[in-house]
Amino acid sequence: MEWAFYSLSMAENENFDRLVAGLSMDERKNLLDRLKGQSTISGELLYFGSTDDVPAADFETEYSRLPWYYRLWYYILSFFKAKPPVDIYADRQVSILGKNIDERSPGLYDYQKRMLLPAFYRHMEHLKEAARFFYTALDASVNRDKGAFFAFLGSLEMPDVHKRLQTDTDPHVIAEKDPDKPEMELRQIALTIMEDALKSISDDSRNAMYIDARSLNCLKGLSSFLFDRLMMAFTHSVSANGETCSVNVVKELLATLNNILFSLKAVPSMTLMESLFVFVLQEQAGEQKFDINQEIRSYQEKAEKFLEVIRDFNRHVPLTWIIRCASRDMSLSPREISGGEDWFVIYRDFWKKRIDFLFMDYMRDRHRKELLISFHDFLKSTNLKTLENAQSDSKPDGMPVKGAFALSFLNTFYSVVFIQSMNKILRPILIDGEFKIKDNDVEFTESYNNLIKLEDEIKKFDREISPVGEYGERYVRARQEISSLPVKRRKIQIVVDEAGDEAEKLLEQVRIACRSMLNLLNGILGRENKGKYEGLSNLAKITGKDSQVIAGLDLTYQQFQKVLKLLDDIEAMENGR
Repeated sequence: MEWAFYSLSMAENENFDRLVAGLSMDERKNLLDRLKGQSTISGELLYFGSTDDVPAADFETEYSRLPWYYRLWYYILSFFKAKPPVDIYADRQVSILGKNIDERSPGLYDYQKRMLLPAFYRHMEHLKEAARFFYTALDASVNRDKGAFFAFLGSLEMPDVHKRLQTDTDPHVIAEKDPDKPEMELRQIALTIMEDALKSISDDSRNAMYIDARSLNCLKGLSSFLFDRLMMAFTHSVSANGETCSVNVVKELLATLNNILFSLKAVPSMTLMESLFVFVLQEQAGEQKFDINQEIRSYQEKAEKFLEVIRDFNRHVPLTWIIRCASRDMSLSPREISGGEDWFVIYRDFWKKRIDFLFMDYMRDRHRKELLISFHDFLKSTNLKTLENAQSDSKPDGMPVKGAFALSFLNTFYSVVFIQSMNKILRPILIDGEFKIKDNDVEFTESYNNLIKLEDEIKKFDREISPVGEYGERYVRARQEISSLPVKRRKIQIVVDEAGDEAEKLLEQVRIACRSMLNLLNGILGRENKGKYEGLSNLAKITGKDSQVIAGLDLTYQQFQKVLKLLDDIEAMENGR
């Protein structure tokens, strides 16, 4: 019998398993080729630099370089305007830049009043809409699971490395070559293979991944820019027939935006865009009538539309000029924003965690097989009576409940061992036994009742995790809910955890009953010397002269010990110990 064990690690690797492991290399290559064939995304640069954007020196330096007759002229003007010649020169340069802004983009900026005008506000509205599209795409991909995203991206940018990382580190593949090696040595072999694969990444592949990571970081900067704060600074002006704002109020925000746009010069690669699209669409992948080609074409069209909005903003809004003019500083220029350098650390960390997860799952599977061998004799070669509604390899749609395997063991133990042999020893004690200590009688009765109703309690729990049960109904409803993946996962997790807690309560009740029976049987067999358990006053009457009854009591004691040992082993296996 194969069994699926629930764990949080399985949920954390779900993105990667579905998007990477679920697609062969040929399928991923075909998908990328198809996307490129369908793509309408222009490769034209998003940001346009010009010689006019080259920063000038400070006004004093520029003034000192003027011919002597120009400096004489400004010196004469200083007497009439009561201002230093350099300041008059600076005013002149700012005025020239302001007029250039107005000639290039009329209605954008009033340099004399230092006001941003309605045309600027309209451009900002369009840019905000474009940023919102990329925010949604990033939120469904990088922001959700950065490691899985870079792993998928890596499968496209460096397929050979990806193949080694995915295939050669598989514990089953390694174990086939070295079947006698201990588990920890097998894991160390996998980690060595991982490091060797990472060292083999070529400079071209590293550069491609870095450029993609840079593009992601720039898109993230744009999508998370504080558009609302900037635009709330605008107020309606009747004279300007639209929204206006003093540039001094938002000067720092404009500088931040200018750095982002300056850094986002090139259109993100098609490989990166594909990865974003696939991650965005993953939630819909299981829906009926889902057409990935049609959906991707739709996203491509939206991406091209909003990339053109960014391009159009940079064409028509000379943001660097406006900031210089407002700051009266011709040396100001945008700076490249940092980011993207950490892609390799994230990529490596993802694969290390994945290897750890795979080996934990591999070792759990090994221990499960060892447990099944242990069950074999104890359960008299009987196959486990699995819960009908719990997830297993034979029932993948069942509810993944921690503790279901232990309950299946107890379910089988109840009918094969407890009822057939142990109950024949315990029931006469329940009916005819006269305990020397009254509390022992109460404890025996309570423990016996908890054990005798075990099968009914397990059936009850199995009904609760069925599609019509308390937990099962909520689980199905949460899985079918149309909401964001994080919200859906959280709701599923809550139900699964609650069902797991309920299973643990039942398991703990059995453990307590078994421990009590061990103490009580110790007292009955005369092994207890602590005084709390003193056995039966009529043991001889119950056993008569039949030595097999005493042997049965001892065997029952050993069987309770075995149950507790196996429950501990199951718990250790499920917790990866």
